Amino acid sequence: MRALFVSVLACLMACATAQTFQRLGGCPDLGCIFPPDQVDFLAGQFFDIRLEVHSPINGSEARVGEPDPNFSFTISKKGGNAVSATEQDISALVLTLLRRPELTRTDLFAQDAEKPSLVNVTAKAYRRVALYEPGDYEATLTYYGTQKTVANWHVRDLPTKRRAKNVILFIGDGMTTNMITAARLMAHRSINGKYMTKMALDKFPVLGHQMTHSMDSFITDSANSATALYTGHKSTVNALNVYVDSSKDPFDDPKFEIITEIFRRHFPHSGVGIVTTAFLADATPAALTAHTSKRSELDHVISAYYDGGVNNLNWTNWDGPDVVLGTGAENFLQTKDAPRDYYKLFSEKGYNVAWNNTAMQNAPSDEKLLGVFQTSNLALWLDRNIYKENLNNQSNYPDGSDRDATDLPGLKEMTLKAIDVLQERHDDEGWFLMSEAASIDKQMHTLDYDRALGELLELDDTVRATIEKLQSLGQLEDTLILVTADHGHGFDVTGSVDTKYMNAHHDDRDKRRSIGNYRESGLSQYTVDGPDALQYSDGVHFPARWDPRYTLHSGVVAFPDHRENYQVHSEGPRLPADEVKGKKDDFYVSYKDAVTGFLINGTLPVDADQGVHSLTDVPVFAQGPCQELFGGVYNSIDIFFHIAECLGLSETQGRAAESCAAQGVKA
Repeated sequence: MRALFVSVLACLMACATAQTFQRLGGCPDLGCIFPPDQVDFLAGQFFDIRLEVHSPINGSEARVGEPDPNFSFTISKKGGNAVSATEQDISALVLTLLRRPELTRTDLFAQDAEKPSLVNVTAKAYRRVALYEPGDYEATLTYYGTQKTVANWHVRDLPTKRRAKNVILFIGDGMTTNMITAARLMAHRSINGKYMTKMALDKFPVLGHQMTHSMDSFITDSANSATALYTGHKSTVNALNVYVDSSKDPFDDPKFEIITEIFRRHFPHSGVGIVTTAFLADATPAALTAHTSKRSELDHVISAYYDGGVNNLNWTNWDGPDVVLGTGAENFLQTKDAPRDYYKLFSEKGYNVAWNNTAMQNAPSDEKLLGVFQTSNLALWLDRNIYKENLNNQSNYPDGSDRDATDLPGLKEMTLKAIDVLQERHDDEGWFLMSEAASIDKQMHTLDYDRALGELLELDDTVRATIEKLQSLGQLEDTLILVTADHGHGFDVTGSVDTKYMNAHHDDRDKRRSIGNYRESGLSQYTVDGPDALQYSDGVHFPARWDPRYTLHSGVVAFPDHRENYQVHSEGPRLPADEVKGKKDDFYVSYKDAVTGFLINGTLPVDADQGVHSLTDVPVFAQGPCQELFGGVYNSIDIFFHIAECLGLSETQGRAAESCAAQGVKA
C-alpha cells in the first residue's frame, strides 16, 4: 500500500455541515466511492479519494438510524492482496464526518410537491494520493455490515519517453463537423462541386472523433468537457476538475491533477499559456487551473490564475501560467463585492498588464503577460471587422471606465503573441498553450449562425497563421498541434433561402416557400465577387459578402420560440427570445429579432431563451509528434492521455521514486 500512495498531511480539508445531494452516476448506491467506477489514471497523477455512506430518512431508500460510521475501505491491484485503508500509513489521513444534512433528490414530482428526500451522510477523505504501478485496481467500500460498493480503476501503461517539445491545443468551443462544412461553403469558392481552396483544418494529416459524454449525463457542458480533455477524468455538469460529492462547499470536493499542473511539476521550467475569446473566468480556460464543483465561482478562477490555486486549495505548488489573454475585466476590477484588485496583484507578481491590442503587441516577450481587453466576452469577428459601428457605445473598456474598447486583438493576434512569450521564456523545456474560439458556442446558443461561423473561420485563420509562425521559429516539427471541440450543437445546413422573395411576402407559409432544397438550393453566393465585396489578402479566407440574396437554410435541433429570416444581423449579436413581461423564466419570440422572417415554435421548455448542447461526436485534427495517436474514434478523456504520453508525463514506479526524493516525500 505504501508503494501505491503518496500523501501530504497539509492537504487535509474539512467539509461543511450543510450539504445537498443528487444521486450521481458516480454514486449509484448508498455507498459512494470517488473516484467512481471505471476511472482511468495517468501513472503518478495526484488525486483525492472520498468515501460516503448515505442514510436516507424518508423516500424509497429510507433507513433507520445514523449512517454507518464504521465502514471499511480497501484497494487491491488485480491479482494481488487487498490492503485495508486503516493501516498506519493511511490512518492519519482519514477524516470522519458525521452530519445530518438535508439532501435534495432531483425527482420532478418531488420538486413539484416540495418534498425533498432527507439523507444523513458519513464521509472520509484521503488527499493527494497517487497510483504509480500500471494495471487494474479494485477499490471496495464495505458498509452496513455486508453491503459493498466496488470501483474498478485502471492505471494506463504509457511510454515515458517525451516526444513533443511543445503542445498547442485549439478548442473551437461547440464546434462540429457540420459547422466546419458550412464555414467552408461560405468562405471557399467551388466550381462544379470542387473547392478551389481548402481550410487550414482540411490540410491536417490526421482526423479523429471524440465522444463527449460526461460522467452522469450524456449531454455535457463546457466545464466537465474541458475537465475530461485536461485531466482524463469525467465529471459532472458545472464541475471543474473535481468529483462532485455531497458537501455544499464548492472547494472541498475530491480533486485530480490537471495537465498544466503535471507538466509544470515534471518540467519546472516549462511554460503554460491560456488564450480565449471568452471572459477569462469562463469554464474552458478556467479548467486549466481551477478546482471547484461550481464553475460560477469566478473569483476562485481568477485567483487560481494568480497563485496557481495554492492559497485556496493547497493542492499543488505550480504558480500559474506565463501568459493569460482574454476578456472579462469585471472579474479583475476591485469593487465593493470583489475586494481584490487583480490588475495590481498580477502587476506586483511580475506580469505586464495590457488593456488593448497595441499594449499587448508592445509588451516584452521575455516577461509574463496578462491581457484583459474588455468586459464580458470579446466582440465578435463580424463586428470587429465588418460591422465596426457595433463596437461603439458599449462602455466596456477594461479599466472600468465608460470608454469603448475598440483597439481589440482577435484570436490570431492573441495566439501569436502568446507563442512569442512562451518561446522566448521557455525554449529549453518547452511549453503548453490552449487557445479557445469561445464564441462559436456562444453564438450557436443564441442562434446567430453568421457570427458563430465567423468565429470558426477566425479559428481556421489562426491555425493557418500559427503553423506559419512555428515554421518561422523552427518549432513546427517539435510541436504537437491539436484542434478539437469540447462538445457540439445540433447544427446543419439543408438548403438555401431566397431572402428577397421572403421579404416580399407577409404570410408565414408564403415566406417558407423561399427555402430551396436539393437542386433548388443552388450554389453559395457568399464567395461571389462584386463591387461591395470585402477583399482579403491571399491565403486568408472569409466570405466576400455576408448578406447575399441567397443565404444558408441552417439551424439547430433544439431552440426557443423565435423568428427566422436567415439574414445576417448587421446591427449586432442576436437575442432570439425575450422573457414574457410579468412572468419569470417564461420566454417567447423576440419582437425585435428577425422581423421579416416567420415564426418557429420552440422545441425546448418555455424557460429556455437559447439553444442547448447536443450529443454529437466532435472532430479532432492532429499534426506533429504523436499525431498518429489521434486517429479513429475514442473518448474525450483520451485527448488528455495522448497529450500526456507525447509529453512524457507518465510517472511509473522508478520515476516516482526520483520525483518523491526531489520533493522530500517517501513513496
